[in-house]
Amino acid sequence: MYRLLVFLVGCLCLSIGCHADVAKKPTLMILPSDNWCTQRYFTQNFDNQGSTVKVPDYQRAFTEDIELPQVISKIGGVLTGMGYSLKDAEMEIKSLGVKQAEDNVLSSKSSGASIAETPLDILKRRMKSDIIIQLWWNITKDQGGRVVSFTLEAFDAYTNKRIATATGNSKPTIDAIPVALENAVKENIKDFDKQLDNWYADQKKNGREITLTVRCWDSWDNDLETEYGDDELVDIIQQWMRDNTVNSSFNLSDGTETFAQFEQVRIPLFDQKGAAMDARAFATALRKYLQKQPYDITSKVVMRGLGEAILILGEK
Repeated sequence: MYRLLVFLVGCLCLSIGCHADVAKKPTLMILPSDNWCTQRYFTQNFDNQGSTVKVPDYQRAFTEDIELPQVISKIGGVLTGMGYSLKDAEMEIKSLGVKQAEDNVLSSKSSGASIAETPLDILKRRMKSDIIIQLWWNITKDQGGRVVSFTLEAFDAYTNKRIATATGNSKPTIDAIPVALENAVKENIKDFDKQLDNWYADQKKNGREITLTVRCWDSWDNDLETEYGDDELVDIIQQWMRDNTVNSSFNLSDGTETFAQFEQVRIPLFDQKGAAMDARAFATALRKYLQKQPYDITSKVVMRGLGEAILILGEK
């Protein structure tokens, strides 16, 4: 009887553990869509290495729009009720000082070239959510009251690829806009949730997708064709990539003696300590590997959001 009881308890614990793993949901961050920000003139000009780009001004949107915080709170409540972890974008934006993000650039010691991050890149890197949810809504009048139309679009925070979409309309109502929008989302969220689950299952099985670029400073005497033993440096880096990516999945899409572009790089969701893995952590591991003998290469890791890292060889 005792052995049977121990067996049943063990099966129950195993079942609970398996269910917990299956039920785990990705972390989300909800932001107003680019279109919503543009329609309401919540934008700012961002200097991207000489080219002026119009980007959403999230700080102004959260500060000046009365409905936005309430709407995101309502939609966030729906998603957390479904088991998702939600990052508070509004509070993080306040602490970041996003308006000064365009001044954050890297300059090389030799050429003075700069690499800039957009405010959204910086926000994603700081918050490290798996998915960015962009929300758009609009209000029209009807005989029975207001009709709220909405679009939810989910993007992989690492690759910016669209992974799920939901659209819908509320029934004519006299409810406050946040409440009407919440009800409309609840009625149209089932398929959206399924799309997110399918995406996250693929991530757990095949790893996160990132982009890694390897470059060389002008001041460095060597390059990617420099030989170490019987192999060129680019071949050594490719072998390291095979050993450290999920199922050796990556694509060397472009390269010269001073440049190598690795795309569709699949990295584990978590490192050996259980911390979330991102492009910076992956590139840093490569940096430390190349710093050791016999290579003894000094290098610098530069980030663009969560999913893109640049490893520049030759100096810090």
